[in-house]
Amino acid sequence: QVQLVESGGGLVQAGGSLRLSCAASGGTFSRLPMGWFRQTPGKEREFVACTNWSGGRTYYADSVKGRFTISRDSAMNTVYLQMNSLKPEDTAVYYCAASADASPLVLVRTRVYEYDYWGQGTQVTVSS
Repeated sequence: QVQLVESGGGLVQAGGSLRLSCAASGGTFSRLPMGWFRQTPGKEREFVACTNWSGGRTYYADSVKGRFTISRDSAMNTVYLQMNSLKPEDTAVYYCAASADASPLVLVRTRVYEYDYWGQGTQVTVSS
């Protein structure tokens, strides 16, 4: 069983930066595709970014492309989301997720159902 714990959320002004961290335990982190999602009240959880098991392949939602960067440190069992040029519309609870399916045939995983393990979420608030 994989446990995920996010940290790094907070309040930031528009144009600022935050780095979210997701620490994994209880599984073989180095083999797990990872993703970041976000959710605002009354809306479905939406895809933000994902990376394959090695970190060599990444994919982003159009809304964050060029501003956010996902990375992973297998030695630290941690995945990161560097968020730059933040906008008020980035305000949400951010969740990291891990997929138990490491098939290389699946190049990207952007759907909620493609992930098996979830963290508790961390709040990001961007003020205008």
